[in-house]
Amino acid sequence: MDALALYSRSNRRVLLALAAILTGLIAAVDWYTRPYISIGFLYLFPVMLVSGIFRRWQIVCVASGFTLLQEVFSNLPFDSAIPRLIFSWLGFAGTGLFMFELLRNRRMVLVHLDELERQIQQRREAEDQLRMLVASSPAAILTVGSSGEILLANEAARELLGAKGADLKGQQIENFIPALSSALRHGQSRLYRTALQCRARRADGEAFLAGTWFSTYNSESGNQLAAIVVDLSEELCSREDLSLDYLLKNARILISAVSHEIRNMAGAALVLHQNLARVPALKDNEDFDALGTVIHGLEKLSALELSSSTEHERQLVELAPLMDEVRLLIETICRNSGIELDWEVTDLPPSVWADRYGLVQVFLNLVKNSRQALESSSEKRIRVSVRRNSGCVIVRVEDTGPGISEPQMLFRPFQRDAKATGLGLYVSRALMKSFGGDLSFEPSDRGCCFAIALQTP
Repeated sequence: MDALALYSRSNRRVLLALAAILTGLIAAVDWYTRPYISIGFLYLFPVMLVSGIFRRWQIVCVASGFTLLQEVFSNLPFDSAIPRLIFSWLGFAGTGLFMFELLRNRRMVLVHLDELERQIQQRREAEDQLRMLVASSPAAILTVGSSGEILLANEAARELLGAKGADLKGQQIENFIPALSSALRHGQSRLYRTALQCRARRADGEAFLAGTWFSTYNSESGNQLAAIVVDLSEELCSREDLSLDYLLKNARILISAVSHEIRNMAGAALVLHQNLARVPALKDNEDFDALGTVIHGLEKLSALELSSSTEHERQLVELAPLMDEVRLLIETICRNSGIELDWEVTDLPPSVWADRYGLVQVFLNLVKNSRQALESSSEKRIRVSVRRNSGCVIVRVEDTGPGISEPQMLFRPFQRDAKATGLGLYVSRALMKSFGGDLSFEPSDRGCCFAIALQTP
């Protein structure tokens, strides 16, 4: 049985009773023994009993009491009483204080051991959870030694690198992801915590685009590397396909704008040609007739229009997450330009008919136009608000800029006073119409306000 269990608080009264009984027995026996024989040293036992439940000053007082009891009941001569009192008190007090410190240190050790055991258990549970997380992770997780050898690879790493039937442990990371090997070599003098996209290859030599998040850390054998790797090849293809689709869509819109302007100029030239045809001097003139043929050719060329079909381009888009994404982009623009943003977007419908990427581009174009307009404004604020109507939702983008002097010219391409090509609003409206929405200008007392109309299912 552990000695500490005997000195628990629940046994305090029992220990005091045993100490009192033992003290009485020792005193009685000491009184009835013949002269010059003392058993007062037995008071050490009750001292040890109370040393585990008393404080230091209480132990000193008890030692003084036992010293007096020994001297009173021992029947020893009084001429040598002072030395006996001193040595007896030192013996009793020293034994009691020694037991006190011994038991206190033992308690501290046991508490420390309990805490250490608890920490070991928590560390073991954390390691088990981490091991389970690594083993079940859909992303490839690797650790690489200081010489470039793979120390640990989960099942997802073996599948990603095409080594399902083989163990990656011990193989060189340079054979699969050379960029990580290079980062490890350069990381011997400094630590890295970063991400990169790089070219990687599988065990059969097939190349793919890898997205890696890695960090280097110190160990006894040198700097090592831990990395999470995912295959971005499909994402790259999707991104490139999306970029190509919008490149073609924007090109179609621009061609339509150019065709519209050519048609206007060709119509004017045709009117002039018809008027000049009445001049007798130009009758049967071959060059004049050829000029008419060219004008008619330009008129036919300008007949190319933007397709008005929207069924194949629009889709149901969840509006709330899309507006959260738009807010993050707009907040970044406003923060970098010192513009205050009022975001009043509530009561959103679950979904709208739109094209996610195209709608985001429309918002960014409007905000960038507002940023340019607010450069010379004393009050710089952009307000985004939402209002629901029957069958549609209206998102308004307002600013406190100088406003628009000729709003009727806003959505016309190739404007003379535009800072760039003058196609931003024209393309934005065309994108909105491509999926059944609309973009319009709303007059206001101050600044500029554009309304984005989206159809709801």
